[in-house]
Amino acid sequence: MAQQKIFGYANRISVRPGEEISFHVNCDGATEADAQLVRLIHGDTDPRGPGHVEAEIDSPVNGRWAVKKQFTQLGSYLEVTDPGRKLEVDGSFSLLAFVWPTLPHKGTRQTILGRWDTLRNAGYALGINPAGHLEFWVGNGAEVDYVTAELPLLPKVWYFVGVSYDRDTGRAALYQEGVLNRYNSLVGKVVPYDFASHVVQRFRFTPDNRADVPFIIAGARDEHALRGTFVSDMYAGKIDRPAICNRALTRDELDHCRKGGLPPDDAILACWDTSKGYNSHGIGHAVIDIGPHGLHAKGFNHPVRGMTGWNWAGKDDCFRLDPAQYGGIEFHPDAVTDCRWEATSRMTVPANLKSGIYAVRLRIGPGTGVAEEYIVFVVRPAAPAGKLCFLVPTASYLAYANETLSFDAHIIQPMTGQPPVVTDIDVETYEHREYGLSTYDHYEDEAGVCFSSYLRPIINMRPKYRMSSMNITWQFPADLSIVAWIDHMGYECDYVTDEDLHREGVELLRPYLCVMTGTHPEYVSEKMLDAQEDYVAGGGRLIYMGGNGYYWAIGFDPEMPACMEVRKLDSGMRAWAAKPGEHYLQTTGEKSGLWRNRGRAPQKLTGVGFIAEGFETSAPYRKMPDAWHRTVSWITAGIDGEIIGDSGLAYGGAAGVELDRYDLTLGTPPHAKIIASSGGHSDNYVLVTEELLYAYAGLTGSLDYRIRGDITYFTAPNDGAVFSTGSIAYGQALPANGFDNSAARTLANVVNAFLTPGRLPGWQWTVEEKQWR
Repeated sequence: MAQQKIFGYANRISVRPGEEISFHVNCDGATEADAQLVRLIHGDTDPRGPGHVEAEIDSPVNGRWAVKKQFTQLGSYLEVTDPGRKLEVDGSFSLLAFVWPTLPHKGTRQTILGRWDTLRNAGYALGINPAGHLEFWVGNGAEVDYVTAELPLLPKVWYFVGVSYDRDTGRAALYQEGVLNRYNSLVGKVVPYDFASHVVQRFRFTPDNRADVPFIIAGARDEHALRGTFVSDMYAGKIDRPAICNRALTRDELDHCRKGGLPPDDAILACWDTSKGYNSHGIGHAVIDIGPHGLHAKGFNHPVRGMTGWNWAGKDDCFRLDPAQYGGIEFHPDAVTDCRWEATSRMTVPANLKSGIYAVRLRIGPGTGVAEEYIVFVVRPAAPAGKLCFLVPTASYLAYANETLSFDAHIIQPMTGQPPVVTDIDVETYEHREYGLSTYDHYEDEAGVCFSSYLRPIINMRPKYRMSSMNITWQFPADLSIVAWIDHMGYECDYVTDEDLHREGVELLRPYLCVMTGTHPEYVSEKMLDAQEDYVAGGGRLIYMGGNGYYWAIGFDPEMPACMEVRKLDSGMRAWAAKPGEHYLQTTGEKSGLWRNRGRAPQKLTGVGFIAEGFETSAPYRKMPDAWHRTVSWITAGIDGEIIGDSGLAYGGAAGVELDRYDLTLGTPPHAKIIASSGGHSDNYVLVTEELLYAYAGLTGSLDYRIRGDITYFTAPNDGAVFSTGSIAYGQALPANGFDNSAARTLANVVNAFLTPGRLPGWQWTVEEKQWR
């Protein structure tokens, strides 16, 4: 009997009453699932807290769902729109492209471009054979003829490749030449390697061009009895300026193309200029055919654009400066940004459903582990209803979606100071790459993953999940500790997402007296950052509930808002680094990397910024002298003694996991008060790399004074204010001891003040107070 497993996703992460949301489910070992709509309240099963808490909601969506096995198209590729079947060539033709393969010796066939039917061995294609050699093949549905290069392709080296096929004589001439320069390839000109190979073969028959087979770049058409048609033989690497011509080009004509020229005008069937379509706001999905028929290609699973091409000369580091040098499109056989599963069920959100975080809970068989699924979504208010707004950091959830650090990151145990605790759900994520990777992972060719989407199951965006490398809740289930505190306190709260904020800007936040973040709002677009800054400057009150927030500059795909992009650059605590020249987002045209490196350190908005991380212990805060100042003493009212947050669900304290500190040199407002600071962290806490100009001994928690979390507060124009906790663990400290603890009392003091219209306590300074520090 097959193991019983169920996974799913929704087509939307945020929805209003009256709007429809669809649910897409894949199931093994069962044909029916029990569905129940639930409001999620607390997601951490740690016995020191309230445990997992959810409320079942009456809904027409509840009941038995018919479920089935669904299949995912894995790998990125381009498919050509060819309604007139111009590429169903009956006569002679040529194929050509610049290529930069990353896994030429992976042991499987890779198709660069062509109309090839893998199941029936029909059509034609230029590609790489399992031994890593360039190869051209044609098939008539019964047999296949090949011509193969003598020399294997080297990984990460630019080549110009092509084939001239003469139908009348059967002559197929393969063309392979290296085009590496001082910058564009892994190796340089000093390597004494012969990159060229020119081989001729006479074929016995002509290709069988089946009408239903599309022209595909970076893959080939395949078919399976259960899943239907799909794309296989995926290519790994870059392709630049592919083309197909209507005759067998001569050696001289191919030489001309190798040097950057175009094929003869009268020979072009299609010529995809992969450097077209670029502008200051990014790059679209369409790959432009400059040939006579306009056979544009469409990308699937986000082929990566804005990448250096065959002619990159090293001087210009952005595709906006010279698009002609950025024709490289990078393909990955294990990329997925949209599972494209059929909808299993749909729901119209009831008008009376209060704003909150919800899920459809699905259970089959034993109803635990991989036999239980939560498809999470946020219900926005139909109109702003509460004074308090919780900004759900969905961009950061996407960044960590389905991370596999415990399996693939060699540094994870030294970094976390503990062995991973792996569950069946973690194993399922790792074994089934069709659910996609996180931006902390690498594709199989070692390139960093820069796209993440919620149109796929996100295994770690569910209650009760504990991050295996740390054995604590992280991101979404950790944020539910804040949600549970809001519910426990009885605040009327509206919930909105990063996606909503990116789309609607500051107008989304203006109706609220107070906005609270999650525990780790690390990934932020420019529109999101602008909106929060404008909100505070306009009189809004922001509570930053986390650590390592407002860190990475990201973009959302304007054509597919479910998809987020980030490039990890040469600074910051990162799992990978983008290659030279590839630091700009194709979705927006902006430079990615740290906001700090774009002049917008998080201290300028929140008063604090990332300083250290450590994952095996947490510490309490101790009040600092500012805490007793008459303007802010109300923040710690009711706290006996000097200690804040000496308990919690993340390693037993409120200051831990990742820490932020006050730093005037990075933009902390000069009038900000330090209410409390942590200290005495273990040597598992290390200084962040962006602080280092030179590495030296002693950059750890027990030795470096900078490694601490700071709780800060400052006022802003128009009665605005910002309160920051300076730690990821603070939110997870709130449920300790039945929500009766010093961290929770401190936060309640702030929220109650922030929800009161008018002047904040302590606003009126005397001359003496202004001078006192």
